[in-house]
Amino acid sequence: MKAIVESGGKQYYIEEGTVLYVEKIDAEEGKTIQLDHVLMCNGISGRPYLENVTVKALVEKQGKQKKLTIFKYKPKKKYRRTQGHRQPYTKLVIQEIKVD
Repeated sequence: MKAIVESGGKQYYIEEGTVLYVEKIDAEEGKTIQLDHVLMCNGISGRPYLENVTVKALVEKQGKQKKLTIFKYKPKKKYRRTQGHRQPYTKLVIQEIKVD
């Protein structure tokens, strides 16, 4: 089965066994979570979500991405600012796509 799910404002095309890196979800590592925002499954689309489709995913890891360096600069004004940012993420492994 194939599906399109929404998580963190982004859409992901998934199958069973797919590994996803999504915006941080508050769940412990090793726990199974359920994704309810399924937009499409096997060519059938919802308005906006499908009611009878659920996706089970295993939370494999919580982490942060590599550091991005933000550098602000204005010429001839002695203005320079450096800032770093590490975006948190959740690594998911899709276990099951279930249609009720």
